[in-house]
Amino acid sequence: MKKILLPLALLSTVAHADEGMWMPQQLPQVAKQLKAAGLKLDPAALTKLTEFPMGAIVSLGGCSASFVSPQGLVATNHHCVYNSVAVNSTPERDLLANGFLAKTFAEELPASPGSRIFVTKEVTNVSDKIITADVARLAGKARVDAMEKNMKSMVAECEKDAGHRCNVASYYGGLEFYLIKQLEIRDVRLVHAPPSGVGKFGGDTDNWMWPRHTGDYGFYRGYVSKDGKAADFSKDNIPYVPKHHLKIAKEGVKEGDFIMVLGYPGRTNRHRLPSEVAFTFDWNYPAFVQASQETLQIIDRETKNDPDAKLKYAGQVANVNNYYKNRKGMLTSYENSDFLARKTREHADLKAWINSNAARKKEFGADIEEVEKLIAQRDADTKRDFFLTSSSPRLLRTARELYRLSNETTKANVERKAGYQERDLPRFQAGVAAVDRTYAEQVDKALVLNSLVKYAAQPKAQRSANFDAAMGINDGMTEAQLKAVLDKMYAGSQLADKAARTAWLGKKPEDFKASNDSFIKAAVAMYDQGLKSEAEDEELAGKIQQAYASYMKAKIAYMTSKGQAVYPDANSTLRATFGKVAGRAHGADGTGAWTAFTTVKGVVAKATGEGEFNAPAAQLAAIKAKDFGKYVDPKLKSVPVNYLATLDITGGNSGSAALNAKGEFIGLAFDGTLDSIISDWDFNKENTRDIQVDVRYMLWNMKHVDKADNLLREMNVQ
Repeated sequence: MKKILLPLALLSTVAHADEGMWMPQQLPQVAKQLKAAGLKLDPAALTKLTEFPMGAIVSLGGCSASFVSPQGLVATNHHCVYNSVAVNSTPERDLLANGFLAKTFAEELPASPGSRIFVTKEVTNVSDKIITADVARLAGKARVDAMEKNMKSMVAECEKDAGHRCNVASYYGGLEFYLIKQLEIRDVRLVHAPPSGVGKFGGDTDNWMWPRHTGDYGFYRGYVSKDGKAADFSKDNIPYVPKHHLKIAKEGVKEGDFIMVLGYPGRTNRHRLPSEVAFTFDWNYPAFVQASQETLQIIDRETKNDPDAKLKYAGQVANVNNYYKNRKGMLTSYENSDFLARKTREHADLKAWINSNAARKKEFGADIEEVEKLIAQRDADTKRDFFLTSSSPRLLRTARELYRLSNETTKANVERKAGYQERDLPRFQAGVAAVDRTYAEQVDKALVLNSLVKYAAQPKAQRSANFDAAMGINDGMTEAQLKAVLDKMYAGSQLADKAARTAWLGKKPEDFKASNDSFIKAAVAMYDQGLKSEAEDEELAGKIQQAYASYMKAKIAYMTSKGQAVYPDANSTLRATFGKVAGRAHGADGTGAWTAFTTVKGVVAKATGEGEFNAPAAQLAAIKAKDFGKYVDPKLKSVPVNYLATLDITGGNSGSAALNAKGEFIGLAFDGTLDSIISDWDFNKENTRDIQVDVRYMLWNMKHVDKADNLLREMNVQ
């Protein structure tokens, strides 16, 4: 691993044990806290991404996971493999309901198209190579373009090492940039997923709730070519052999024990300005909640009598439900808090500190004022365009992507827009080919119409003239008239057909311009104005990056002056968080204290035999017979299912390995509690608890219910 420059945030040495999504290279700075919490490993060893245990931690590009065998077996959450189970399901072979187990390598199924396993190899500070002296003098779109050029050049050089995926990630609001190099395993196969009555037990009713009894686990396997290189799916490929894999803990975890989670948290917003907090909680999240509720109702209505469509939209329903409940929980927490008031005071204190010193005022003062104005503009644009994207049919979006690709491929690869370069083509092509697996016309049309009615009701000045012209939207249209517009658009396109859709890959711009396909014609008509709008967005983004970076530099300096360490907001890069297994002295809504563990006794108590609580009969029989084997907890006198911990996690951490003090695998993080999820914005030490599925429950279920002896042997726990 190359030498890593430490960020400004590491100048201070004070940190809090439970709060913090720490970059691996930051961990020596909190070594005392780690040791005091109970870690038996050398904290310095956690900075070495190709060594144990970091070398076993992987990303799925939205979820986290880990190698748990020397044959490329990957453990993650059930909800992270859910789409792969869904796309391999049919009404006649419903793997979602019945579960799936491959007894041999040959029985393993291809994961959903575009699935990847990313193994982080290097993380290098490249801030001075992205924001060079020349770039620092630029503003707006010119700044964005110059930064993107530097990023693409750096990524291209990095990806000369075949089989790797490289990206430049932004930290601290664009103050720092790191080049991240990952091995990209492209042949991913589904190995095992329990029935939904285990992996999704409790469904949306129990989501974000405690007590919980969900067996949220599943397994993939990564495959490579015979020479050990990343490769597309082939029957000749062999299991990937990781340099390191996690060993299953021999002893069960108990309350008070040290716990550490390693994974790829998606996004947090703890460094946001007060105006961003107000906009999000007063308008954006309420609008999102309303739209999500309507989406779920429409999908339910349109798929009720169509089992095939229901399967196609199962993944989307699960995803929408998750975020719907998440945002509602955040709003409830926000309403009962003084978060905005505290944020406002903190921001006022920061500005007072800046203004109290002439040098600081000269360096930061103007940027602080500017970033507030720019963010207000961005929020206004977000509000204006809220219904625009969801008013666009799925196949129109596909057509626009295809036409953009066609135009971009006329340029040299280095000049193409990110997302349309040669490195992006395999995933792009897989996505285009796979549309029909998650698409049903009647569902899509109903969803679009619901948004289109709201969009068309806006004043003309707030609508997109470009979109209106391409779709045939006029002032004062009734719902019936808008439906007629959509009926005509859908009927005039062949893009729903896989062969017709994929045939557009590789075609030239003039081929698109000559087409009579309704969605292709609309895509062509919207193209030029789309580029103009994109440029305007980039102009604003460039100004925000410049001002926001200065704001974060000031904030870090201010917090450092008070002896406080600053970890960056989560950004889907590798992080570590640590704490302890712990219940809570108070429940939610005035309920009593929460115990740290749930057991299979609770599965029996909740099981109804149908719907969200449809525990498999074989599982219930094993529980009734107390067929627990070696997985019984001596204190609980039962098999533990889920447990709470004081860890700082968020979306993207799903599937993250939970480790004990020795770095052994003790479960998988998969959720948080409803009253603490506002920690994405405002960490609350008293409330914040995350939820893990206990490895003992995983193993017990695999042994005594699913008979997955082959996998138990592979993980050396048989």
